[in-house]
Amino acid sequence: MQLLLIADTHLPKRARDLPAAVWAQVDAVDVVIHAGDWVEPPLLDALQARAKRVIGCWGNNDGEELRRRLPERADAVLDGVRFTVVHETGASGGRDARMAKAYPDTDVLVFGHSHIPWDTTADTGLRLLNPGSPTDRRRQPACTYMTATVRDSVLSDVELHRV
Repeated sequence: MQLLLIADTHLPKRARDLPAAVWAQVDAVDVVIHAGDWVEPPLLDALQARAKRVIGCWGNNDGEELRRRLPERADAVLDGVRFTVVHETGASGGRDARMAKAYPDTDVLVFGHSHIPWDTTADTGLRLLNPGSPTDRRRQPACTYMTATVRDSVLSDVELHRV
């Protein structure tokens, strides 16, 4: 099972559309995971129409309609791997231990908010992934997104891509 991880798209405020490379991944993968800050509903509509499956949550910049349509926390089991998707996780200091305590029944926590890519594993085995942003790099050298594979109950091939 192939995954695309994105967050903090901020459409249409930071860009008019997702980059072509991200849309190509949407067409190629089995699941798109979006960790919030969509900003306007049309991207959710477009992803739901085009992707095989979308798992997402709302972020702090998402208004009433997105909050009505999406959960604050999305949970899904993909080929035996337990995923949780949230927007915010707080400060980076102590994040791994804090999130491991907050999500003891999760294998992979996908989050956004900072626009800073993150890939760590807590002492408990919880994998924390932030794909950055494909449309708003802020202080990062490039806009980013992630891809990954889930096969036989194992997450593998996690890759950060620069746009």
